[in-house]
Amino acid sequence: MVRTTALFAATAALALNAHAESMYGKKSGVLQITGMDYDRLIAKLSSKLHSTLQAPDFLPYAFRFYAPWCGHCKNLKPAYETAAKSLAGIAKVAAVNCDEEMNKPFCGQMGVQGFPTLKIVRPSKKPGKPTVEDYQGARSAKGIVDAVKDKVPNIVKRVNDKSLDEWLQENKDSAKAILFSDKGIVSATMRALAIDFAGLVSVAQIKKSEKVAVEKYGVTEFPSLVLIPAGSEEPIKHTGKVEKAAMVDFLSQVAPPNPDCPPPKEKKSKAKKDDKKKESKSSSKFAKASASHKSADASSAAASATDETVEEPVVPTESPDANLKDDDTPEPIIISAEEIKPTIPIIGDSAELQSLCLNEKSKTCILALLPKDESSEAATTAITSLASIHQKHDPKGGHLFPFVGVTASNPLAASLLTALGLGNNEQVHLIATHGKRAWYKKYSGTTFGVEEVEQWVDAIRMGEGKKEKLPDALLAAGEKPDATEEKPADPEPVKIAVEEVLDEPEAQPEHNEL
Repeated sequence: MVRTTALFAATAALALNAHAESMYGKKSGVLQITGMDYDRLIAKLSSKLHSTLQAPDFLPYAFRFYAPWCGHCKNLKPAYETAAKSLAGIAKVAAVNCDEEMNKPFCGQMGVQGFPTLKIVRPSKKPGKPTVEDYQGARSAKGIVDAVKDKVPNIVKRVNDKSLDEWLQENKDSAKAILFSDKGIVSATMRALAIDFAGLVSVAQIKKSEKVAVEKYGVTEFPSLVLIPAGSEEPIKHTGKVEKAAMVDFLSQVAPPNPDCPPPKEKKSKAKKDDKKKESKSSSKFAKASASHKSADASSAAASATDETVEEPVVPTESPDANLKDDDTPEPIIISAEEIKPTIPIIGDSAELQSLCLNEKSKTCILALLPKDESSEAATTAITSLASIHQKHDPKGGHLFPFVGVTASNPLAASLLTALGLGNNEQVHLIATHGKRAWYKKYSGTTFGVEEVEQWVDAIRMGEGKKEKLPDALLAAGEKPDATEEKPADPEPVKIAVEEVLDEPEAQPEHNEL
């Protein structure tokens, strides 16, 4: 049983006493909860987890605020339930019926102004005060899943041949678990597993290219999970499926996963009277908004009752951020329960980087200079965006130039930062290089979303924009740049798909994220 199972089992039990008209049944992956459940089992739980783990190491939750009469809410239901199944074992997906009187104060406090409203609750540095963020992404299963997975904290240690022994010496009284993977990014499933065993089992990830570590533990298949019990040097190899439930069972042989904290008992106090007054104001304000939305929806439905084709009208006040179709049959989106994000090669060796991109014969390369904290949100977003762009062009035969991540430990990383005046290694830097023509171009954006980065990549492909001289000291010996060449790049045909490709199989295939 993982950390959040007992928490939401109790939540679900409490929700059974709620209003009969709930949108999600007992068999749904979406948990129907109330405002009281949130206060007792989530907000206060975060305080206890802080004191237990001494860090914001608990899993995020997705919340959907809805009203049963809302057409857009009904349209979103299939995608939201699919997202809940995909996030099983990684995060929890819950829903609150804001049409119920008991929930109106809570919905008002959470800033709900239209339906459906989606929010993500994640750990913060303040005990008992989780961070609540508005979800502004696509109203699809894939969009919700990607956004929630991005919020899963990462306490998995990334080690290599040089740092392995040092990591093994840390916390000698603790068991160790190592995932040998052919991917550089730590998956959301692995991050969730590490949180389940935080303080009990230290978890690390090693790439298959680290030959010393691979040979030390006799790993021949990737991904593979190895467990080293406390006080022992003899590894135990996981022989089951490399998926969340099986890995939890495997690690449980040395320590049970962290238990959920029981809900605290309610105590009456003077402060509660003040809180009730505040709730009353929030409830009153929210009730007026809710009544307005409900009235508008009912009036529109009555007006269209005589039409031959009944279509739900667009009511701006109902859901200011809704981007759903206005019928009751949204496009089905089926997403694998496993990790689906692509990745790019991560290079920590200077010779490998120089051979691929930094020599006098190399052509265009995109380098993502990663910060010391490679698991930071900016680094993860940049790597994911670059990988998504490259993956989009691969099936089309676009022959896109190499995209690689460069670790802060790579000796050439410091040389690039200094020679190109990029600053320090505390943040992400994207640069394009062309060794043969000795030029480079910096990414000037402040965020690393797919659209912004892809515009920059397309400009490079088209030979647009100013390029700067790449210092000779950064290039390995080879063929000298041709001074007669005036064109700064090799333009390639650009075919940019404007539609979002979400075609996925009806059945959920097995997909290995690790």
